[in-house]
Amino acid sequence: MPYSAMRFYPPQFIVRNPVAEGVKNAFNNGCEVAVIVFNIKDIKELADMLGQFQFQGYIKRVKKFFRNIIEEAIDINDIITLHDFYGDGLTLSIRVNPEHHSISEIDLLIKRISREAERFLLIEYPMVPTVFQTGYMFVEKKHYSVQEAVLKAQQQAIAMAEKRIDTEFNEMLFTMTRIVSQKDIRLLAQPIIDVATNKVRAWEMLTRGPKGTVLENPLSLFSIARQTGLLYDLEMIVLEKALQQVRDLSCKQDIFLNCTPLTIGNMRFIRDIKKLMIKYKKISPKQITFEITERDSIEGIKDFNYNIKVLRLMGFRLAVDDTGAGYASLNTISEIMPDIIKIDRSVIQNIDKNSVKESMLKGLLLVAREAGSLVVAEGIENESEASVLSRNNVDLAQGYFYARPAALAKSMAT
Repeated sequence: MPYSAMRFYPPQFIVRNPVAEGVKNAFNNGCEVAVIVFNIKDIKELADMLGQFQFQGYIKRVKKFFRNIIEEAIDINDIITLHDFYGDGLTLSIRVNPEHHSISEIDLLIKRISREAERFLLIEYPMVPTVFQTGYMFVEKKHYSVQEAVLKAQQQAIAMAEKRIDTEFNEMLFTMTRIVSQKDIRLLAQPIIDVATNKVRAWEMLTRGPKGTVLENPLSLFSIARQTGLLYDLEMIVLEKALQQVRDLSCKQDIFLNCTPLTIGNMRFIRDIKKLMIKYKKISPKQITFEITERDSIEGIKDFNYNIKVLRLMGFRLAVDDTGAGYASLNTISEIMPDIIKIDRSVIQNIDKNSVKESMLKGLLLVAREAGSLVVAEGIENESEASVLSRNNVDLAQGYFYARPAALAKSMAT
């Protein structure tokens, strides 16, 4: 649908086919759907302040600004709907490819849209302070009705935005707290392959929530953990579970553990890591690589640089994920000079058919050499892509071409 044709739809639009069809198409293409709510804070007070006539003009400007900002911020192919379902704000539904997008990208997108809209409104209405409350939720794939699943996701996103007591937010906080307290997660492992020898060199541990639930999906699991303030607790449980598996299976190969910059930069992180390494004292820190995940900027995270230095002194290795996907990862490389650089699958996908992508790969390999880093290419799906890695002397690779994630077994880990 051309962007100019995108309209704001009334509340009943949710029960009509276009939204459901857009969601179904996204699911059929292996994507998730995120429902994002932008709620205008203190809207009743704003209406009283402006008066009915001026307030109507204000709302029209809000919609226009959102339309313009979204046009710049999001690929049109990823937009499903933008609508004003209820009086306090707007709802945006977008397609999310879990292979290409991360939770932090959604957070950054939401902040960018909100801040831009607030800035424009401040220029036009300097005496009317506009603040947006935001929340988001992923549409449940296994729900009996797509339409009902979209409505449920929107209601939960509104609850997230408003942080209301005795609502869906409270239920989600309770669910997430239970998962954390019971350590109710599973870990899968995907091998990292030596391109030259085709042997397994390491394993990346991947998180899944409680089996058979909405939160089995890592996107949903980590998005709720972020929004309920439990991200650090969840990631520390992942680290402990991974160390437990390494010990129980007597795994001798290297292990990659994902950590967001927010967790690594937490003031409690070094203390908690030291406690874990005392508990699992037979595991050498040299066996563990902390993979700095997602496209978060490390700027403004107070203890990040200090914690990175301490981790290095302890013997841990560091990797930067998603390299080539944006500024944040390249900036992180220059800041921490990682031991390993992981090249995002957006660079690797169809690289055998795209000479520009191969040139990008060569450029990133030069960056890695300057930083003294090994290179892992992610998302290898076929032999043709793998052959490009071989001729460019890429160190390591992972992807479905080699193996899908699976539970780590003793026979695999030795």
